[in-house]
Amino acid sequence: MDYWQGYCPLTGISDPALLRASHIIPWAGCESDAERLDVHNGLLLSALWDAAFDRALVTFDDEGRPEFAPSLSEYALGELRWRFPISLTEEHRRRLARHRMRARASLIAARGA
Repeated sequence: MDYWQGYCPLTGISDPALLRASHIIPWAGCESDAERLDVHNGLLLSALWDAAFDRALVTFDDEGRPEFAPSLSEYALGELRWRFPISLTEEHRRRLARHRMRARASLIAARGA
């Protein structure tokens, strides 16, 4: 909450009940507690964005702009409104590269099913 100044950097939502700490590298994939708790392993997202990010239906490019899975419906895309790109550090970008690989792997698996 402190790092992101209490609001979702995409939407500007600041209601704590609607915000989630989204881990770029899931806790199970972290090598240590320090990595799990590192502010650069997290994004403060609204609940809808968190759900999509956690399931690799959305990820972010190095400029902080969302990249959407082609499987998302037009309706879902319309509900995932955003006003601003996320301001990212190099540490965020490094971790997001792994998240993008996970998102692409999910897409390939879905196509093969």
